[in-house]
Amino acid sequence: MTTVVVETRIAAPIELCFDLARDVDAHLKTSSSTGERAVAGKTSGLLELGDVVTFEAVHFGLRQRLTSRIVEFERPHRFVDEMVSGAFASLRHVHDFVVEETSVLMRDTLTWRSPLGFLGVIADRLLVEQHMRRFMVRKQSELKVYAERLARGAG
Repeated sequence: MTTVVVETRIAAPIELCFDLARDVDAHLKTSSSTGERAVAGKTSGLLELGDVVTFEAVHFGLRQRLTSRIVEFERPHRFVDEMVSGAFASLRHVHDFVVEETSVLMRDTLTWRSPLGFLGVIADRLLVEQHMRRFMVRKQSELKVYAERLARGAG
């Protein structure tokens, strides 16, 4: 198993941060670098416990699909999605939100196991881990800008 943790501080209310992180439309907006589209399940709006969504995006030059289900939900502090089907043997994404003074700490913990056993472990170390970290940092940076703009009323 490989784990990547990305922490982002956001100057916005916790409820706004939480809702943007589970908003399919915001996800698409903040993942535009991979040409992400929601193609099945709940394809817009706020994800709730039990909801399933399938995203299609380009990673490593290949169009891929990932279907996830929301398996834990505690608004506005935590939700968890797990892969139902996709390129990984398993994938779990924990979204935690904690108020710290005048901001919210948004912590994304992504844990996965690549397919192909030992070859997957090597791929994780050489390529996948760095790609996933870079993707998450970029995505969360864009979500931060979006949330802070909304919090200021700048839409």
